[in-house]
Amino acid sequence: MASPSSGPPLNTRVAPPMIPPPAFPPSTQMGFTPGAIPPGFMAAAPMGIGPPGMPPPFMPPFNMNMPGEIVGAPVSFNKSISQSSNDETKPISEWTEHKAPDDRLYYYNSVTKQSSWEKPDELKTKTELLLDQCPWKEYKSDTGATYYHNINTKEASWTIPPELEELKMKIASEQGIIQAPLIQQSLEIPVDRGMDSIDAGSAMDQAMAATLASIAVPDENRPANNVSGKGFKSKFQAQEVPILKNKQELIEAFKELLKKKNIPSNASWDQTVKVISRDPLYPQVKKLNEKRQLFNAYKTQKQKDEKDEHRLKAKKAKEDLEKFLMKNEDVTSKTKYYRLEEKYEHLDIWRNVSEIDRRDVYDDVMFNLAKREKDEYKVQKKRNMKQLASVLDAMTIVDHTTTWYQVQEMLLNNQNFVNDPKLLGMEKEDALTVFQDHIRDLEKEEEHDKERERRRRKQQERKNRDNFGMFLEELHQQGKLTSMSLWKELYPIISTDVRFSALLGQPGSTALDLFKFYVEDLKSRFHEEKKIIKEILKENSFIIDVNTTFEEFARVVCLDKKSETLDAGNVKLAYHGFIEKAEGRERERLREENRRQRKLETAFRSLLKEMDVDYKSNWDDVRGQIENHQAFQAITLESERLRIFKVMSAL
Repeated sequence: MASPSSGPPLNTRVAPPMIPPPAFPPSTQMGFTPGAIPPGFMAAAPMGIGPPGMPPPFMPPFNMNMPGEIVGAPVSFNKSISQSSNDETKPISEWTEHKAPDDRLYYYNSVTKQSSWEKPDELKTKTELLLDQCPWKEYKSDTGATYYHNINTKEASWTIPPELEELKMKIASEQGIIQAPLIQQSLEIPVDRGMDSIDAGSAMDQAMAATLASIAVPDENRPANNVSGKGFKSKFQAQEVPILKNKQELIEAFKELLKKKNIPSNASWDQTVKVISRDPLYPQVKKLNEKRQLFNAYKTQKQKDEKDEHRLKAKKAKEDLEKFLMKNEDVTSKTKYYRLEEKYEHLDIWRNVSEIDRRDVYDDVMFNLAKREKDEYKVQKKRNMKQLASVLDAMTIVDHTTTWYQVQEMLLNNQNFVNDPKLLGMEKEDALTVFQDHIRDLEKEEEHDKERERRRRKQQERKNRDNFGMFLEELHQQGKLTSMSLWKELYPIISTDVRFSALLGQPGSTALDLFKFYVEDLKSRFHEEKKIIKEILKENSFIIDVNTTFEEFARVVCLDKKSETLDAGNVKLAYHGFIEKAEGRERERLREENRRQRKLETAFRSLLKEMDVDYKSNWDDVRGQIENHQAFQAITLESERLRIFKVMSAL
C-alpha cells in the first residue's frame, strides 16, 4: 500500500529521461488532470481538530462513488506492521526512494532513468504486496479521517470493507499482532454540516467514547475530591464533586457540563476553559488533548444542532409563507412576483424567508394555485352544466323540435336561471353542450314513445286477428264453417260480428285472408280424419257401395266418439271419396262381366258355325243337337242363345 501523503493516489508518472534523482519528482506539470485533486483533500489536519472557526471538511457519504480520479493519499495499515516490514532485509533494487520538496515520497529507477509516485513492487514489503491484491485502498482526508476507495468500482466508504478487514486481520495474526481496528477512525470521522443523512446525536458520543477509552477513571475507593491533592480540595471544597464509576458516566457528565454552560459552537478552547475550569468535573479529565477532543466533538454536534434548528426555522418560515399566499384571496396563479414583493415586503412573514426560498415558494404557490383554480373551474363547470340541465328538464315547453335560439329566449324568462349569477356567467359553449345533450335525450324519449306506440298497435292488431280466429272456430263448432265452406256463403254471417269490424282498416292479414287460412287448415286435416273414418267403418263392418246414402254413412260415423273432432266438410268429402271408389269398383265389375260374356258368346258362335247354321236352319232342330255341348250350357239365358242363333243364321 502507498505511503500516506496529503495528495490523492496518482497513476505512475514517468519523468523526462536523464533527470537525476535529486531533481524534482513527477508533478502536475507532467500532465495531471486539472481539478483531479479536490482542495478539501490537499492538506491534512490533526485528528479530530479542525482549523479554528472553520466547519469540518467535506465528508463523502457512505458508499458514494468519488468523482474523477481517486482522491486522497493511501495510508499505511498499521504502523507496527509497516515498521516490522521495513526492518526486513531487502535485496538491492534498481529503484531508490527519494523525498520531494513538499515532503512527498517518490521513486527513481537508476537504469531506466524514470521516476514514479507509486512505490514499485520491488520495494514493497510482503504486507504491502498482500494489500495490493485487494481492490480497496485506504486514504486520509484533509482532516485526517480515514476512508476507503475501491479502484475497480470507484466506490468510497467511511467504514472498512469486510474483505480489507479480513486481509488485515490475517496479516496481523501471522505476525502475532493483536489489535482492535478502527478505534482511531471513529475519532476522526468529520461531520458534514450540509448533510442530514448522518446521525445528529452520534458525533459527540463517538468522539467521547473513543477518546475516553484511554482516560483513567478515578479510583472508586478514593474520594473524587482528592484527585489533585490538597490544593484541588481547597479550590472546590464548597462544591459537591460527583463520583464517576466508569468512562461512560464521565462522557455523559462532560457532555452535560458543556450543555449546562451553553458553550456556543464558535467558542474557542481558551474561552471555554474560562467558563468550565472552576467546575469540579473539569479536573477529572486528566489530559489536555483529551479535553480538547471532547470539546471539538461537542462543537461539531453543536454546529449540527444549530444548523438543524436553522433549517427547521427556515422550513417553517417557508411553510408559513406558502400558507399565507395560498389563503390570500388577492393572490392568483397570474400574480407576478414583483407585485407580491411590493405588497408584502413590509411583513415579517415575507422578510423571514430568504430571496431564493421566496422564489421557490412563489413557484410552488403558483403551481398549486393553478392546479386549484383548474380544479375549481372543473367543479364550477360541472355544477353549472348540471344546474342548467335541471332548469331545462323543468321547462315542459321544450321538446325535441325546439331550437337553440328559442331556448335562449325561454331561459331569459326563467326565474331559476336569471336568479343564479353563476349560471349567467356560464360559458356559451358549455350551455350549448348541455342544450344539445338535452335535445338528444328528448329525441330518444320521442323515439321510445313511438316505439312503444308501434308495439302497442301491433299487439292490438294481433289481438284482433286472434279474436277473429276464435270467431271462425265458433262457426266451425256450430257446423257453419267447414273445409268446403265458401266466403260468399258465410259473409252475411261474418260481417255482422264486431270482431270482423275490428279487423277493417288495419295492416296485415284481412278477414278474408284469415278465413282462407282457416279453411286451408281444415282441408290439411282431411287425410288424418279420413284415416279415422276408415277405422270407424272397419270397426262397424260397414261396406259402402254405389247405393249407400250419405245419411247412412254419417249415421255410422257419428255414433263413434272419435268423430267428435272430425270436420263435417271432411266427413262429406270422405263419403264422396268412398262413393267414387264404389262406383269405380262397380264399373270394373261390369267390364269384367262383359268380357266374360263376350268370351262365352264367341264359344257359342263357334259351336253354331260348326253346325253350319244358315237361314234355312230351325232353332229347335239345332238346339236338340247342341244342348249337351259345354258352350251351349255356359250361356244360361235362353234368350241370349236365341239372339246369337238368329245373328249367325242371318249371315
